[in-house]
Amino acid sequence: MPKPIQRADDFEKRRKHLKNYNDAELKAYFWELAEKVVEPLIDLARTHTTPAIERSVLLRMGFSSLEAKGIVEKAIANNLISKGAGHVVFKYSRHTGKSIREAGLALLNDEGWDEVKQSFEVQHESK
Repeated sequence: MPKPIQRADDFEKRRKHLKNYNDAELKAYFWELAEKVVEPLIDLARTHTTPAIERSVLLRMGFSSLEAKGIVEKAIANNLISKGAGHVVFKYSRHTGKSIREAGLALLNDEGWDEVKQSFEVQHESK
């Protein structure tokens, strides 16, 4: 029968810098490290999106999956996906005074894209 692998016990050595921390300090240190680990993910989320994420946002705004898919496709075609499809709909709603739903359906029917692009200062190359 093979011998079990022995792990060198270096726990005391590795915990030396934590030895004098009380519970509150350990908890604060844990959350500090957790924030450092998650920070790159948060930065990526701020600067990157996907059609699936944008469809999900629109679903939560009350659009059907087919409507959301169409709005996202048109946002991509109009070079506005990086602004966020929900943000595009919201901004067009504010600009026109239409409800969120009315604004989204108008964009789905190819109305208002030039206005939205202008409000975001996006080049008019697309479609």
